[in-house]
Amino acid sequence: MKQIINSVTGILAALSLIITGCDKFLDINNNPTKIADLDPNYLLPTSQANIAMVLGNHFQVYGGIWAQYWTQDISSSQYRNIEQVNLDPSDFDRPWQFLYTGALQNLQTIIDKAHIKRWDQYAGIAELLKAYSYQLLTDGFGDVPLRDAIRVGAPDILATTYDPQKMVYDSILAMIDRGLRRMDPVNTVRPGNDDLIFGGNMANWKAFGNTLKLRIYMRLTKTDSAFAAHGIATLAGATFLTSDAKITYINTNGNNNPLFAEILGLGRTQNLIASSTTVDQMNALNDPRVFTFYRTTPDTFGIAGIPQGSYKTLWNYFFSAPGVVVGAYGQNDSSALAPVKFISAAESYFLQAEAAARGYLPGDARTLYRQGITASFAAYNVAPGNYITDVVAAFPAIGIEAQVRAIITQKYFAMCGNQNFEAWTEWRRTGYPSFLVRSQASVLPAGQMPQRFLYPNSEITRNPKFPGAKLIYDKVWWDVN
Repeated sequence: MKQIINSVTGILAALSLIITGCDKFLDINNNPTKIADLDPNYLLPTSQANIAMVLGNHFQVYGGIWAQYWTQDISSSQYRNIEQVNLDPSDFDRPWQFLYTGALQNLQTIIDKAHIKRWDQYAGIAELLKAYSYQLLTDGFGDVPLRDAIRVGAPDILATTYDPQKMVYDSILAMIDRGLRRMDPVNTVRPGNDDLIFGGNMANWKAFGNTLKLRIYMRLTKTDSAFAAHGIATLAGATFLTSDAKITYINTNGNNNPLFAEILGLGRTQNLIASSTTVDQMNALNDPRVFTFYRTTPDTFGIAGIPQGSYKTLWNYFFSAPGVVVGAYGQNDSSALAPVKFISAAESYFLQAEAAARGYLPGDARTLYRQGITASFAAYNVAPGNYITDVVAAFPAIGIEAQVRAIITQKYFAMCGNQNFEAWTEWRRTGYPSFLVRSQASVLPAGQMPQRFLYPNSEITRNPKFPGAKLIYDKVWWDVN
């Protein structure tokens, strides 16, 4: 495992230099690394690491600030533009490049060569990771290139057509189905340590595919409730994740959590600090996880944040930084060990709880709700005290919307600092939690909040089929709140 992570880290470092140092490599359809003849035990971990780089760094920061777990420190400035929601398309060039060229191209190579080299198990995983990557892209950007975006071995293709988000979602579901079908238990050609997420455990990958499908259908509950209900009903009796789908890191040879790696590159400057939006809510509920997700202050030994976007204010008290378990505290090398979670066990249970509350899946919503909270505490070895008992006792006995509100609010607390992009996305879908506020630094028109990412500059300037820019407060297709 260590050797694989070392090789992946070197690849990512090289990609970073390419992306920042030479414009000609910004074309997502030009593949300078000539990956077509590489084996899956090289391509799979590289793809996984590229996805984790985006999910655990770029999307983690945007999600952390816009979900209001974190805010910009008053004594530094790295993320002020995100806090202001005053962004440039070039801010999104790198995550777009990492996903299209770094991940999807490699995954497609595995799939295309599977029939020749008996890579069916690898191809099944690759299909699931393709689906996951496209969901990240479409949930962040809206309409994205899919049908002609990836052509392994094809010449340089500058003009890629953008597909509507509904079509992308339909394609994602098809990818998951193909992936699950290709996982043949008889085939002994399967990954081991080159699978950075599950170590080649195919039962876990099947549970991942089912859980991802459930997430996708739940995203559509307000856009097309009948379609979502029918799709979720087909999952009755399926196995879902009971452990985290994640990549773990070590603190040697630069094999660090990707957010902490960026913090190191910024000289350990502590740009990210606790937002009072989340901290005040967790403190009010006496949620003991607050002491794990954040660091205590030196004066009260409690957890304190500052109002979202208030970095221009000089506060007369100490406030908290994120804890090492989320990889965002720059002064402690233990942050290097924080995992990047693709889907957590807690999320899996909360998805099932919401599906049960809506009547889409059999099962008791309250029991699944408890399991989601319990899984969150167990993931960080936090003693719950009376918290879980008290919260579950307050779970609404009736009222679908009241139950959904409780489920999503607890999902939000469970994702604090570890699944930031997904938490922000779920807020966009449901409107919960209902206590998010407008950033004091926001330059958006009154009443507007960030609802999507901007298309990257590389697409605006180089793709003749680019469909036109969007405003950052334009909602994506499934966001009907």
